[in-house]
Amino acid sequence: MGVSSDSPTVSTRSASADSFPPQIKYIISNEACERFSFYGMRSILTLYIAKYLGQGSSKASEVVHLFVFGVYFMPLFGAWLSDRVLGRYKTILFISLFYCLGHGVLAMADLVQTQENKLWLLYAGLGLISFGGGGIKPCVSAFVGDQFHANQGHLLQRAYGLFYWSINFGSFFSFLVIPRVAKDYGYGWAFGIPGIFMALATLLFWMGRKHYIHVPPAGPKGGSFWEMLWHALTHPAGRRQGAGFWSACENRYSFEQVHAAKAATKVAMVFALIPFFWALWDQNSTSWVLQGDKMTPYIFSEGTLGFPIVGPVLRFIIGDRIGAEQMQSMNALLVMLMVPIFTYVLFPVTEKSGLRVTTLRRMGTGLFLTAISFLMVSVIDRRVSGGETLSVLWQTLPYIVLTAGEVLVSNTGLEFAFREAPASMRSTMMSFWLLTTALGNLAIAKVFGLNVKERLADGTEVLHVSGPAFFNLCAAMLFVVAIGFVFVALRYQYRDSSKPTSRSSTH
Repeated sequence: MGVSSDSPTVSTRSASADSFPPQIKYIISNEACERFSFYGMRSILTLYIAKYLGQGSSKASEVVHLFVFGVYFMPLFGAWLSDRVLGRYKTILFISLFYCLGHGVLAMADLVQTQENKLWLLYAGLGLISFGGGGIKPCVSAFVGDQFHANQGHLLQRAYGLFYWSINFGSFFSFLVIPRVAKDYGYGWAFGIPGIFMALATLLFWMGRKHYIHVPPAGPKGGSFWEMLWHALTHPAGRRQGAGFWSACENRYSFEQVHAAKAATKVAMVFALIPFFWALWDQNSTSWVLQGDKMTPYIFSEGTLGFPIVGPVLRFIIGDRIGAEQMQSMNALLVMLMVPIFTYVLFPVTEKSGLRVTTLRRMGTGLFLTAISFLMVSVIDRRVSGGETLSVLWQTLPYIVLTAGEVLVSNTGLEFAFREAPASMRSTMMSFWLLTTALGNLAIAKVFGLNVKERLADGTEVLHVSGPAFFNLCAAMLFVVAIGFVFVALRYQYRDSSKPTSRSSTH
């Protein structure tokens, strides 16, 4: 039996308690190719909209963040379809086809002549990718956990570390390759190649179909989180005095269903502060890229990367320079380095020293580090705005701090969502986690949209709050949120240590 309490179907092969199930390789390979497709397309999106389509920097940032909002809002639908109707495997396979189609539409945009038609195809392609990419997100991450047997729970942290590492393995190469393809061969190929990789991702996932452990969907039998939430909100008379919000559901739903809803609510309260993290982190593909575009590209022949072997290989892959778009690969490279270091060195050493490294402690630390990274970006922006000529490699310093924060928040958040979620709501809880990214990007998109004071004749936008002041404001906001998160984490009681055995034990 898997980690889930649901009975698995199709494959129940025995597995060593200390080794990964063999079918994990199909999911990890799928994720690496899918992330190459997504981040390859996203790596060129901001400057494509701002410069090639002539929409300006603020509009480009707004569109990109609204797109990311769509990608991370759609997991609500994907989780419902998976948990209640199709199951995780069929949901991933079916929705991936729309994902491939979206990439194809973006590639076609380069073939039309008028700017208006290019914009329409851009929005259509991004809409399809939002549906496809968002719909499979909660299913893939939960599907990883489904493959582990009950005696393999201790492998979950390592599995999600590897899962997250594969995400960044794919995105690292896409950030390096796709901007060069756009420069040398045009945007048609730059959007088309990610589509090819998404098709490959779908094929790889399908190839593992005979090996997966399948947790069947719950079906339309009632008791979903949203149904119970609606019942609790619309039947206040059913609450007993002092019994709590979910008491209105106790006479209609089973104890297990009510307990699952309570556990989901606890996790959602922790997640409520995470959108502020994503509002900052996702700017590495917008405001950080726009800052890097004002800096000097790094030329290999002028520095240490120009000596034999390293220089020629990199020049073959990405050309002779690292520009603003390719600097995004720094985040993925650092994640691949930090995940194994944190997982196999830092966390075990810290635990042995007597300090318990809980998931919420890791996440709180990550919030503080992310805020610090924006203070560093503010310093760089002050120097660039003052007229200094700085290499884009200066962004490496804030990228190191930002990436450490990301590993502590994002990687840990996946683990926390799976461990704390009731078995019947794991895809739903994964969608809650991903919804934090959607809300963060919606908020920052509105900030960019409202921040424009006026647009000059040459397309230049004058912002109310810009430059170092904008980055400082973002940092201050997240410092306040991080302090609030500490108080939430201190009061949280982990599910494993408080699981009730009967209805009476909850009162």
